[in-house]
Amino acid sequence: MSTNRPIVLSIAGFDPIGGAGVLADIKTFEQHQVTGFAITTANTIQTENEFFEIEWTDLSFVIRSIETLFKSYNIQSVKIGIVPSLDYLNQILSVIKALSPTTQIVWDPVLKSTTDFNFTTIENQLELNKMLSKIDLITPNYNEAEILFPGFISNQLSLKNEISTSVLLKGGHNPIEIGTDRLFLKDEIIDFLPSNKKCFEKHGSGCVLSSAIASNLALNQTLTEACKNAKTYIEKFLSSNSTLIGYHYV
Repeated sequence: MSTNRPIVLSIAGFDPIGGAGVLADIKTFEQHQVTGFAITTANTIQTENEFFEIEWTDLSFVIRSIETLFKSYNIQSVKIGIVPSLDYLNQILSVIKALSPTTQIVWDPVLKSTTDFNFTTIENQLELNKMLSKIDLITPNYNEAEILFPGFISNQLSLKNEISTSVLLKGGHNPIEIGTDRLFLKDEIIDFLPSNKKCFEKHGSGCVLSSAIASNLALNQTLTEACKNAKTYIEKFLSSNSTLIGYHYV
């Protein structure tokens, strides 16, 4: 395998239309000129308009896949998508960190589909906070942030060191500042303002954004740079056409 490109791994669901999940991630990786690998956590039946059914991948199969890839390749970053439970996610994180402590991890916490099909429930807030210490960045939208961290926005929990990872709060559901993404670091908050591009709602936009960030991290960008440049990429994706399926560009 060529050594010219860093390797990025997607651990996420399979969307048969390629708008979301590992297929969308691989498209994004390729446009960022990184080598993309993928492990599926689930197989789904869906279109861009409706979610019908999901079959979860057995955790032991996912773990064996992770072990095989990490023992064979130097993987710089990982993007994680849908998982059925926090325990499932935590075991994935523990294996990655044991095999490669320096690999950076981005989790896109997809808790439900846009058609209100629930994926992951938050069973234990204390366990969630412990688990987040193994992650470099999570990318919730406003609704997901309130489920993960009740009072996150109003109480500025991240600045009180009550959340053990960085948070990129996506602005697509921001009722006041639409399109403004907000990066919560340990000691500061950085806003990424929208451009003047005309953007349209897209199926899988969260997958594309998080995989763009993971790609940028693998390219040795800082977390702030990775999020800023991913913002530029996702806006091109959102403005590519007026349908729910976006185009990826070099």
